[in-house]
Amino acid sequence: MMVDFTLAQVGKNLSEAMRLLGDGQRELETGTEIRRFSRTSIPGPLQGDGQDVATILHLVHNLLHEEEENEDQPSRHRMQNVGEQGHMALLGHSLAAYISVLDRERLRKLTTRILSDTTLWLCRLFRYENGSACFHEDDRDGLVKVCRLVINDRYEEYASEGYAVLTSKQPVIYQSASCRPGLGQHLCSQLGLPLSSLCTVPCNTIFGSQHQMDVALLDKLIKEDIDAGKLPLLLIANAGTPGAGHTDKLGRLKDLCDQYNMWLHVEGVNLATLALGQVTSAVMAATRSDSMTLTPGHWLGLPAISAVTLYRHEDPALSLAAGLTSSQPVEKLRALPLWLSLQYLGHNGIVQKIKHATTLSQQLLQKLKSLASIKTSVEDENNSPVVLFKFSQEMSAASSGGSVEGYCAGEKEVLDTFNRWLGEQLAQLVPTSGVDVVELDDEGICIRFSPLLTAAVLGTQQEDVEELVEKLTELVPVMSSTMSLRQDFREESHRHSASLTYVEEISWPGLGAVRYKPQADGMDESRRKQELEKINSELLRKLQDLDTDIIFSTGPEFGAEEDCIFVGMVTDDVDVSELVDTIAALGRDIEESGRLLENMTEVVRKGILEAELQLQKANEEKLMEEGMLRQLPLVGSVLNWFSPVESSIQGRTFNLAAGSLDSTEKTYSTMAQTDRPSQQETPTSSSKRMPGQRLFRRSGASSDSLSETSSIGPSDEKTQEESTTVSSSIHPTTSAPEPEEDSLHLASDASPEKVQESCEHTHDTHVEPGEASEERTPEGQEEEQSRR
Repeated sequence: MMVDFTLAQVGKNLSEAMRLLGDGQRELETGTEIRRFSRTSIPGPLQGDGQDVATILHLVHNLLHEEEENEDQPSRHRMQNVGEQGHMALLGHSLAAYISVLDRERLRKLTTRILSDTTLWLCRLFRYENGSACFHEDDRDGLVKVCRLVINDRYEEYASEGYAVLTSKQPVIYQSASCRPGLGQHLCSQLGLPLSSLCTVPCNTIFGSQHQMDVALLDKLIKEDIDAGKLPLLLIANAGTPGAGHTDKLGRLKDLCDQYNMWLHVEGVNLATLALGQVTSAVMAATRSDSMTLTPGHWLGLPAISAVTLYRHEDPALSLAAGLTSSQPVEKLRALPLWLSLQYLGHNGIVQKIKHATTLSQQLLQKLKSLASIKTSVEDENNSPVVLFKFSQEMSAASSGGSVEGYCAGEKEVLDTFNRWLGEQLAQLVPTSGVDVVELDDEGICIRFSPLLTAAVLGTQQEDVEELVEKLTELVPVMSSTMSLRQDFREESHRHSASLTYVEEISWPGLGAVRYKPQADGMDESRRKQELEKINSELLRKLQDLDTDIIFSTGPEFGAEEDCIFVGMVTDDVDVSELVDTIAALGRDIEESGRLLENMTEVVRKGILEAELQLQKANEEKLMEEGMLRQLPLVGSVLNWFSPVESSIQGRTFNLAAGSLDSTEKTYSTMAQTDRPSQQETPTSSSKRMPGQRLFRRSGASSDSLSETSSIGPSDEKTQEESTTVSSSIHPTTSAPEPEEDSLHLASDASPEKVQESCEHTHDTHVEPGEASEERTPEGQEEEQSRR
């Protein structure tokens, strides 16, 4: 009764934990979660008081989703949706911890039953008669232990002499060139063998699949090794290569292994189809192998399930020495999660999951046949659980009518780049499809759809395959048009070779890349590089602000080219000539604006220096003209009251447009009023406005090219005149109330409107000299009083 209560408590605690984690994930998705642990990734001291289970689980949840919380947009990659069968697998790990504390006899009986049941079910399910099972966390450990078993079997003195017996006849392990990368090196490192003990057999080059091991060449290599005094030990074959999902000729390989007394080990995703009612003869031959590794966790969507290696060997002592079996009952508890999950699913449930995955592959394959620009690669069109497809340049060129002549240099690399982009886009747009990108030696970059590895984990359904095909239908025309227009973009860029440099970047999935090169006459290398970076950065910003569907960016994150404008994917109605013309025009405008600003800065600096000198000279002339007494505050006021002085000192204006320091005399003359409209009508280069519709389209495109020049349109002439041609009055300090002296102000204090009003007041008012003198006297007096 105590055991029943404890088991129930274990299940209850697991259910409560999964509920809390599930609620936390739903709160995260709805955005209502209170982020209490915003800095949980920072290690800290262990708290003195314990915490309850809910608090700890909330901490675990925040650690799991901390990166998603810090992102501006929620991530599409979520935790695996653990179903009821997943709960059984997780419950198995909890029960294994509880069962391990039982007394030794009860533990032995229980683990023996669990191990024997699971082994029997797997052998019957996957048609492997009279087999034994080894459960291991790393799916490569089973093969390592099998190699130890074969070494102990073929070298009788290995148990006592160790590696010394291997020097008489060096063991050789054969693997296909299509095997998992690094598998052979891992075996050698774990077994303590030199890399010379590993022989990689090439795949077929003329007859058969290019992903299958060349059996005739293998036979030749084995004979050569025997003649060299080596011992052929083991052959690793594939029932579904990691990349393309092809199956080796297992029947012929088994006959060859029997001929040379070699051990045949098989692994691959296609082994899952052994559970179906109808199995291809190529995969059925795997049941004759000496051992094979299964990964039921991936096939059935079971989290944290051990891999299983089924093998046939009659000597239990050698199996124990190799580590395939264990005398420790706790080691046998690795089968407990799978034991529970298999019982929960049942035979029909397991077959249904595997059959559903193969049905998805056939559905996608049939859909892809209708797409002219997509090339598929499968081993068997009727029974292929893995589908490979890629964007084909030849098909796209034929369908779109584009020109791809002259684009042979780096063509394969460009296609690989486009297909990598396509795979990444599909994986992002339809994450439940489980598609990924693989690179094959003969076909380059391809997109792989392997639902046996992903469908049960991600919950892929037929609707997801339909959505995948729909997104693919939308992306392929864009890729086709972009590929056909790349050569036109290159030619147009060469046409603007004086200002644009075409950048050959084969790793960029888009129309191409250019770099604006400014005129670097008289610049050193550092200044030229700085100017290049500045102009291209500003050019990219202006292009990104345009009203267009085309994406402009700085290119790949780890690209070799810098300071470039990378143009993304385009549709077939894009006018490449207008696009390149716009890029060149904007670059020139930015360069000219920068030079104008630099010139204006230099003019202002020189003007200030000249103004300071003239101010100093004017003060000296004023001192000589008025005398020392008029400069004293009290005495000067009295003298100016009784005897006003008519100053001959003139004001100064600084013309930014001309870069000159002029007198203010003509500002108050009638001629200045008649000349002012002509100054406002200074010709400026016409600015072509951005059209309201999308840019760079052939149909209905405006004849005006899109360029933002340094000049401005007619509506902005007044603003331009106010901001650039500023009349700055500069005058010495004086107390005389002459109109010229009243207008002696700095450039920043005078505006064209004030100057205009002052001019109108001066020329529209006619007074007698006496009246003017009388009017000026109170003004001068008020000025003196204000200065006091």
